[in-house]
Amino acid sequence: MTVTDGRGRAARAPGLAAWLTRVAPARARGDLAIAIVSDARITALNRHFRKKDQPTDVLSFPSDAPPASRLPPRASHLPRHLGDIVIARGVARRQARAAGHSYTAELKVLALHGLLHLLGYDHHDPADEGRMARLERRLRAKGGLRAGLIERASAPAPRARRRRAAARSAATGRAPAGVGPREP
Repeated sequence: MTVTDGRGRAARAPGLAAWLTRVAPARARGDLAIAIVSDARITALNRHFRKKDQPTDVLSFPSDAPPASRLPPRASHLPRHLGDIVIARGVARRQARAAGHSYTAELKVLALHGLLHLLGYDHHDPADEGRMARLERRLRAKGGLRAGLIERASAPAPRARRRRAAARSAATGRAPAGVGPREP
């Protein structure tokens, strides 16, 4: 596994490759490239491949190579190339701050999420029925990480939770917990 800046130079991501190798499911054995790039670069990739003109946190590009089980016998000893994962440095830093953990932890969250996409999981597809989220949760726990990308995306934002609590209290006439005067 290589971790670069997208231009072939080693990127600063202490322990990322070793961590991902340790937590990855058995079927993820093979070669993998991770590029940590600028927000401008990932925006260009997102625009080209997904027709979305905005930065995203992580993109996965699966290899077109057949799985080792379908290679001719002489080639089956060669390492399988799983594909490439591209992570936006600036987006990762902002998400780390918002999640209250380190940039390194966020790189792990994003790399794991990208790896699962390389393995064919797709939480956006209703046919997935939560399989990717369950596997991501289990692998994150194995690797010592708290909330992952899918959970954060499906959890309401703190401001939205406060608005709903305020709306409930207005409907019931009671202040939400922790709001209002304290009683002695």
